[in-house]
Amino acid sequence: MSRMNMQGRARWRVLAVLVLAAVAAAIAYGWMDYQRFVRTPLAVTAPAPSIDVGKGSSLREVVGMLRAQRATTAGPLYWRVLAEQLRVAGRLHAGEYALTAGMTPRDLLLAMAAGKVLQRNFTIVDGWNFRELRQALAKADKLRQDGAALDEAALMARIGAPGESPEGRFLPETYAYVKGDSDLDILRRAHAAMARTLDALWPRRDKDLPLATPYDALILASIVEKETGRADERPRIAGVFTRRLRDHMLLQTDPTVIYGMGEAYAGNIHKADLAADTPYNTYTRPGLPPTPIAMPGKPAIEAALHPAAGSELYFVAKGDGTHVFSSTLDEHNRNVACYQLKRCP
Repeated sequence: MSRMNMQGRARWRVLAVLVLAAVAAAIAYGWMDYQRFVRTPLAVTAPAPSIDVGKGSSLREVVGMLRAQRATTAGPLYWRVLAEQLRVAGRLHAGEYALTAGMTPRDLLLAMAAGKVLQRNFTIVDGWNFRELRQALAKADKLRQDGAALDEAALMARIGAPGESPEGRFLPETYAYVKGDSDLDILRRAHAAMARTLDALWPRRDKDLPLATPYDALILASIVEKETGRADERPRIAGVFTRRLRDHMLLQTDPTVIYGMGEAYAGNIHKADLAADTPYNTYTRPGLPPTPIAMPGKPAIEAALHPAAGSELYFVAKGDGTHVFSSTLDEHNRNVACYQLKRCP
């Protein structure tokens, strides 16, 4: 074999070695870059970022959304390899997924495979009335508004409670929801939660209460809820109203008058308001008002069903969030003069 041929073959061998080395280096670099991609958290910049994956979306489309949000710079290939490695390729669920600080591509793919969609919370606050509840639902983030245009009767029919007054019927609690849920979904759950609560608590009520039905208890609990936010005072206030009902005394509670005034209430209540007869004016009408005046929490319901014993028939707000209680009208008048008229002896 000629020297020229030998040199040619040698050059080809060197070239082949160089090519193989380059390929090996490229593979090594690619593997290292892939491992970096797997370990590196997604770039989370917005306060509460998420990705909304529609039904039938491909992994390539998901990666495109992530790249558009600048959450990742990696192309579909790395994501496809990782999905195959995790055995979740073709098993990603549609839905909205939170992009949280520290979340890696692996975390996101596993969340999508498990269908761990983003949940939001809606809280019904103790003491809200139904109008306030609807206003809050209208502002809830990504909650479908199916009931916003319905009147109260139509809305109650839609949630499976036709003929019921909505006031007081929804248990104050925090309810989780996902994108695609509606205001009616939350109302159905809150209505069912209140019904379960009453069903559980009513049979264990104190004996000889002047309450004929669980609905009566709900009405009384709503008054207790509006009169005080202090846990230690709820049973005492419930006791005052229970004794007044039993003795056929007028309840004379301002929150019911305010409720009866509706949107005419501007922050203050006057003597003329106390004298203006409405179905909710407990200064002019005996017994309980026709419906609850707010949504009572479970503690207020328990207080209505287990009122404190005693002889107290009156209470007056002290101006610091607490009340002073009394058993006689003379004592009550002195308390009114002291704490409301600032004429303390």
